[in-house]
Amino acid sequence: MRVRRKIFGSAARPRLSVFKSNRHLYVQAIDDDAGQTLVAVSSMHGDTKGLRVRVDDAEKLGQALGEKLKSAQIEQAVFDRNGHLYHGVVKAVAEGARKAGVKL
Repeated sequence: MRVRRKIFGSAARPRLSVFKSNRHLYVQAIDDDAGQTLVAVSSMHGDTKGLRVRVDDAEKLGQALGEKLKSAQIEQAVFDRNGHLYHGVVKAVAEGARKAGVKL
């Protein structure tokens, strides 16, 4: 709750929430005003199926999310690391999104 008080997403600048489990990685762009998920990518579905929770795979997942955001005409976002430290897999997701052209 302490983090969610400070980080808030809108339609123009959604919140990129990262959730990681031991086996899978999920990233979604959320519009908190409307309470909707705009874009979601995970290591379980679509083109990114089969990726693991590793730094190189997390960067690919971030790039896939960035491309989906660009196609939805969203160029800026707020990064929500969901309580995880900003290193390793979480950092790789952010860097992958930045490589795709999303401003975090």
